[in-house]
Amino acid sequence: MIYHFSLHTAAIIAGAFLILTGLLGLLKPDFATVVQRFPRSKIAGVILLTIALIWTFWLVATIQMGEFAGFRRPLLIALPIGYVLVLRFVDEFLAVRALGILCLLGGEPLLDAAFLRYENSRLLITVFAYLLIVAGLFWLAIALIYGGVILTFAFTQY
Repeated sequence: MIYHFSLHTAAIIAGAFLILTGLLGLLKPDFATVVQRFPRSKIAGVILLTIALIWTFWLVATIQMGEFAGFRRPLLIALPIGYVLVLRFVDEFLAVRALGILCLLGGEPLLDAAFLRYENSRLLITVFAYLLIVAGLFWLAIALIYGGVILTFAFTQY
């Protein structure tokens, strides 16, 4: 186990996340304009990508890699280099891409907490984790699709 969360702790964290995101929309209706500007927000993208870098760097530095342990040092060197390159060259939809990466990273602790547990509540956590993973994959893919659509329309003569 990489993360040492109990099922109860994972459920409280997931529930608090869902309640906070719901309360933002309920109590601040003008928050919709912030959400609409989010995909192209450079500041949000840098912040979320930095969080994803720190989380990934910590994971690579601490997990047991078994027969792939020889790749630990090159990965620890490549992560900050990739971070700088992404910030330099991939500024389109950076916030959406970083949010997708965080969703992919966030699904694993929830699945880890529900692994080999027999309570029925593990199913709720598992479903939420897989929804996070699918949302993360969607947000990563939609940035690629929109980038391709924008390039297609930008360089097509009508």
